[in-house]
Amino acid sequence: MRPVPATLFLSLALCTTAAAQGYPDKTVVIVAPFPAGGSVDLVARAIAQHMSDAWKQPVIVSNRPGASGNIGAEAVARAAPDGYTLLMGTTALAGSPAIYPKLGYDLQRDLAPVALAATMMNVLVVHPSLPAKSIGDLLALAKTRPDTLSSASAGVGSSNHLALVLFNMMSGVRIVHVPYKGAAPAIADTMGGHVAMTFAPIAAALPPVRSQKLRALAVTATKRSGELPGVPTIDEAGVRGYEAAGWNALIAPKAKAREIVVKVNAAVADSLRSARVKEILTASGAEAGGGTPEALGRFLQSEIVKWGKVVRAAGITPE
Repeated sequence: MRPVPATLFLSLALCTTAAAQGYPDKTVVIVAPFPAGGSVDLVARAIAQHMSDAWKQPVIVSNRPGASGNIGAEAVARAAPDGYTLLMGTTALAGSPAIYPKLGYDLQRDLAPVALAATMMNVLVVHPSLPAKSIGDLLALAKTRPDTLSSASAGVGSSNHLALVLFNMMSGVRIVHVPYKGAAPAIADTMGGHVAMTFAPIAAALPPVRSQKLRALAVTATKRSGELPGVPTIDEAGVRGYEAAGWNALIAPKAKAREIVVKVNAAVADSLRSARVKEILTASGAEAGGGTPEALGRFLQSEIVKWGKVVRAAGITPE
């Protein structure tokens, strides 16, 4: 085999650098793997608008829901690694490798961390007809009626599904999981009394909670929500050590140039400092993320380990 000339390596390096310097020179697409109107969509659109204004190039959000976010994730994993197709990943990514034995992508092999966009909590809400006004009441009721109470989620492996699984495991109750195709229909059916409860995103739960169409029992994070200061954490309410925070993170196809990763990371960081994005995140019950791509990579690895253990212990399979 003839040796590859050093000039070829130099030429490729210069091309990569030039591409990064000119990035972006066309439309950037952020794939949101859940339906429009949900918390993932809201966060993605807020950041996309800020990036578009800063770069003077269109940054649009494309909703590709299905299979608990895996349809969108696979589409991005197969996209050209040039920085023009990105994924707004969610907590579901961390549980999927243990749930789905034949995923069409590998999170660590095919996708690269770019920036942590936001962290958020869910709130456990029940239909007002349920005779439970606290976590203690709910646990007592669930223990007398095992496998009868039901909890809706945005799909198998979604953050609200994993929140339920962890709740069942740590409290010793058996509440049945009912998957939907997004948080909005899950909340709608809880309001309609078709299911007893759901671990809902704060932003989506606030209107029905304030209008007393749902009752908030506790939040899933380790601290209370500023939007619902009177609602305790599940840990405070008696399930000690409980924590099931969700997150959104910008992720790219694996081979994307380092210079482009750095540029997108900086753009996300800048957006998270803007008053408009902060306002949208707060209204969505989320907190700004940030940090380096490397820090996000370590975080994703820890989440895969954490939720993988939960999934395997609970025996979760695709439904």
